[in-house]
Amino acid sequence: MDGKKLQPIIIKRVKRGKHGGAHGGAWKIAYADFVTAMMAFFLLMWLLGSTSKGDLQGIASYFSNPVKVSLMGGDGAGDSTSIIQGGGPRLETSKGNEGKKGKSGTSDLSNSELNESRKLQDLKRKITESINKRPNLSEYKNQIKLEMTRDGLQIDIMDHQKRPMFDIGQAVIKPYMREILHEIGASLKEIDNLISLSGHTDATQYSSGPRGYSNWELSADRANASRRELVIGGMPPKKLKRIAGMAETNLLDAQNPSNPINRRISVLVLNYEAATRLIGDGTKITLQKEALTP
Repeated sequence: MDGKKLQPIIIKRVKRGKHGGAHGGAWKIAYADFVTAMMAFFLLMWLLGSTSKGDLQGIASYFSNPVKVSLMGGDGAGDSTSIIQGGGPRLETSKGNEGKKGKSGTSDLSNSELNESRKLQDLKRKITESINKRPNLSEYKNQIKLEMTRDGLQIDIMDHQKRPMFDIGQAVIKPYMREILHEIGASLKEIDNLISLSGHTDATQYSSGPRGYSNWELSADRANASRRELVIGGMPPKKLKRIAGMAETNLLDAQNPSNPINRRISVLVLNYEAATRLIGDGTKITLQKEALTP
């Protein structure tokens, strides 16, 4: 020893935290995610259960062809082919019934809209059956498309390469097209809804130039010729509120502008909301005994 006093050695024990393991908090995050997902699922189920049939059809129509809305614009799939865009005043129930609710908690207006949707579905089924029952018309059923849209029931009668609806470049209706329009006109006689009618052409242009007869005149003339046949079939003239010639501005097959299906006549059976927007200028339509009275 050198005579110096030895210093004691001090050893400290430091406790280190253990891994969470089974007693950690990681499971809480997974559980919170699970609860959030279940809450979102039940919220979705509640929304689907409280949504009207017409809105569900509009949603289904959008997801079946979302690009159509993106390209053509509008609030829904029905808007993409409609000449009646934008919003408008809501319908009112008849005097004395406004604001009342039924046992289900929905307003009279919602019930009326539901009944109207069912009537349009019945009309769709009736027209389909009437075409199928006629042997001389059933072979043309592939040229007739009936679709529920945001604005009502849309009936498209499309051209075919081997079965044109009109003479080439003219508004002279072929005999089979005349019979189809008569059948549709007879069906429209039994409903109260207003009608909008439009004619469409393909992208083939006339050689007479911009100042001559063009697809605009041709589509309008064909729509007007179709109007006459619908009236002959039984459709009351006062139900028709608009006739439009759309030329080639709304092609069904934009990838093939000359496709015969782009040449078509569109009959739109308007629901009450679409009819209100069509009339415009703040005019409202009153529902009285489920009849349309502008």
